[in-house]
Amino acid sequence: MNYKLDTLCVQAGYSPKSGEARIPPIVQSTTYAYDSTQDMADLFDLKRDGYFYTRLANPTVAAFEGKVAALEGGVCAIGCASGMSAITLAILTVAGAGDNIVCSQAVYGGTFNLLGTTLPKLGIECRFFDPDAPAEQIDRLIDGKTRLIFTETIANPAIVVLDFDKFANIAKKHKVLFAVDNTLATPVFCRPKEWGANLIIHSSSKYLDGHAAALGGVIVDAGNFDFKGNERYPSFNIPDESYHGLVYADLPVAFGTKCRAQMIRDIGAIMSPQNAFISYIGCDTLALRMERHSSNAKKVAAYLSKHPKIEWIKHPSLEDNKYHKLAKKYLPDGQGGMMSFGIKGDVKKCAVFMEALKLITQETHVADVRSCVLHPASTTHRQLSEEDLVKAGVPHNLVRLSVGIENPEDIIADLEQALKQI
Repeated sequence: MNYKLDTLCVQAGYSPKSGEARIPPIVQSTTYAYDSTQDMADLFDLKRDGYFYTRLANPTVAAFEGKVAALEGGVCAIGCASGMSAITLAILTVAGAGDNIVCSQAVYGGTFNLLGTTLPKLGIECRFFDPDAPAEQIDRLIDGKTRLIFTETIANPAIVVLDFDKFANIAKKHKVLFAVDNTLATPVFCRPKEWGANLIIHSSSKYLDGHAAALGGVIVDAGNFDFKGNERYPSFNIPDESYHGLVYADLPVAFGTKCRAQMIRDIGAIMSPQNAFISYIGCDTLALRMERHSSNAKKVAAYLSKHPKIEWIKHPSLEDNKYHKLAKKYLPDGQGGMMSFGIKGDVKKCAVFMEALKLITQETHVADVRSCVLHPASTTHRQLSEEDLVKAGVPHNLVRLSVGIENPEDIIADLEQALKQI
């Protein structure tokens, strides 16, 4: 049956057999025993499904992977140690020294550093673009060595809503992979595959877990990209001698198999069974939580938009927001709980405001049940130059607010009393 998304949140990923545990057990084991040497040989040759070492796959992790793949409509998912490792592994699966990727400059600060500083040390160039730039301008960044277009559905913390059609058309024109970080929208509000994305990335530490309890990341292979004969991806079309001449483009699941068989095997940044279990049960309530996050944020944004001490505010629910029309198109059921706003004044006033909050806490985190704030320019984006802060849409008076699922009147009251302290 084709179940609705809120049903998949509860039911997907694991189906117990008669007498088995109703929820997936935590298989806290590094290894697995077999009686037959041939069975193990077949596992190593990818001729059969199963588990032989948790560095590559684990039953508890597999249950979580199955749930996220179902939610995103993908053919498989790979649970990673963190959101950053998910991005890294996704890129390394398709790119190497001499290749390049093109990426929105309005991305999370850690992603910006990874793509702009660390990957170039490995010979992978990143070409950043303004997500609002005309398609023709972005198109010019792509050449024969481009392996990936990387974007975010809702940019953190700039709150830029992605114009999927523009980027999907560019990607199709050049036959290049289109990857989208869907962390802040989640599949509850947006399924990037339905808008042309080929890879979907999540920091599962955020809304998927929902409780700030488990670090993790996920790569979803949408299964809608044809690697066969594509000259951009020679590693998919020539035999992999480390797997006895396997040609990944010939497989039903090309990207997902190559990512696990090579990157997870060699780098080992897989999600832990304990974190996979916590994230799996966190997803049970994802649809319910996202509805509350979004409705609360809409009320908070409306309140802040009228406050005399707020210089500007960014949340797509506001009708005068630059991305309101795009949000209505791509995020019609809700725009999530993330917003950013500018305090009138300098950095010191931002600090006074945040330190005066009582219910809302100051954290290096977003997207869990508790409301929290952060000053990105002095924390997550601290390593960026002044020029790069401007490009990333992070002015010094920006405060990032992740609206939780508390009573909205209590959230607004806390903001009100803190703003009085400025």
